[in-house]
Amino acid sequence: MLTIYFAAAALSPSITSASKAVKYSVSSYGAKPDDKTDSTNAFLTAWNKACSSPSPSTVYVPAGRFYLKNVAFQGPCKTKSIMFRIDGTLVAPSDYSVIAKVGNWILFRHVNGVIVSGGTLDGQGASLWSLIFVCCQNLEFSNSQNVQINGLTSVNSQLFHIVINGCQNVKVKGVKVTAAGHSPNTDGIHVQSSAGVTILNSRIGTGDDCISIGPGTTNLWIENIACGPGHGISIGSLGKQLHEAGVQNVTVKTVTFTGTQNGLRIKSWGRPSTGFARGILFQHAVMNNVQNPIVIDQNYCPGQKGCPGQASGVKVSDVTYQDVHGSSRTEVAVKFACSKSNPCTGIRLDGVKLTYENQAADSSCQNADGTASGVVQPSSCL
Repeated sequence: MLTIYFAAAALSPSITSASKAVKYSVSSYGAKPDDKTDSTNAFLTAWNKACSSPSPSTVYVPAGRFYLKNVAFQGPCKTKSIMFRIDGTLVAPSDYSVIAKVGNWILFRHVNGVIVSGGTLDGQGASLWSLIFVCCQNLEFSNSQNVQINGLTSVNSQLFHIVINGCQNVKVKGVKVTAAGHSPNTDGIHVQSSAGVTILNSRIGTGDDCISIGPGTTNLWIENIACGPGHGISIGSLGKQLHEAGVQNVTVKTVTFTGTQNGLRIKSWGRPSTGFARGILFQHAVMNNVQNPIVIDQNYCPGQKGCPGQASGVKVSDVTYQDVHGSSRTEVAVKFACSKSNPCTGIRLDGVKLTYENQAADSSCQNADGTASGVVQPSSCL
C-alpha cells in the first residue's frame, strides 16, 4: 500500500500546533484502494494542496492498491519540506497505450526537500517487456534538490526503476528493486547529470544494470549494495554524443554481486567524444559466479551501427580496484579493453583475488596503463 507524506500527520488537512505540519490524505480527495479506480486526480489534488502550503506538509496514501496513470508532481513549492510516505502499493496501467506517450510513470520535477518513504511501486511491466518500444520509468526525480528516497520497493518497472536526473543532494536508502533477470532495460537506479547523490543499504535484482551511472554525474557514493540478477554496476555507457559531460569522483564500496553478467564495469561507445571518467574508487567487492567481475569496455557498439572500427574518445583515468575477491564465471576475470586513441591511465589494482573454477583466473589488457600492489590474482597485465 502507498502512503505519501510531506513531513507531518493527520488524515484530513489540519495543522498540529506542535509541528505545524499539514497532512493531506489522498483518500480525502477520492482515491480508492481497490486496484482499479483511477486515483490520479486525487493524488494530484493532495500534492497541489501540500505544495501550495507554506508549512511542512505530508501527503498520505493509506493501505491498499491505488491505480495511477502517469502523474507529474510539479514544483517549486512554497514549503521546503514535503514527505511523500507510501504504506501501500501504487499500480501502473498494464495497457501500454494508456501512458505510451509519456517517458515517466511517476515524476517529481523542480522540487526541493521531498522525502519519499516506504511503500511499493508496481510498474506491471512483465507483459510489456517483449514489445519493441516500452514506456515508462517507475519513478524519476528531475531538476530537483535535497531529496530522499527511503525504504521504497519498486517491482516490474516497464523501463528503468528509479531515475535521478539533473539533481543535487539526493539520498537513496534501503530500497528494494525487483524484476526478472530477462527483463530488458530495467535498470535499478540510474543517475545522470547529478551531483552529491548517495545510495545506501539496498538490494537490486533486474534484467539490466543494478546501478547505472550516466554522463554528468559527480560526487556519487554507493555503499552496501546486493546486486543480482543483473548487469552489475556500470559507469556508462559514455561517449554516445560528441560533446558530453564527464563522470568523476565516484565511490562504490561494500558491494556483493551474485550471478550477474558484470561486476564493476566502465563502458563507452567506440566513437569520438569529449567525455571522460576519472577519480573512481571500487572498494570491498565480492563476486559470486560473475561473468565479467572487472571490465572496462571502450568498444561498445550495439548492433555494430554508427561506430564500427572507431576508437572511443572517452578518457578513462584514475580508477582504483581495492579488495575485490570472489569467483568468475569466465576464464578472463579482469579485462581492460581501452581506446587505442585514448588509453586508460592510472589504473590501480590493490588486493584483488579472483578465481575461475577454483583456479587462478586470467587478465587481459589493451591500451591500459597502471600499477598493481599487494596480492593480485590474476596476475596484473598492466
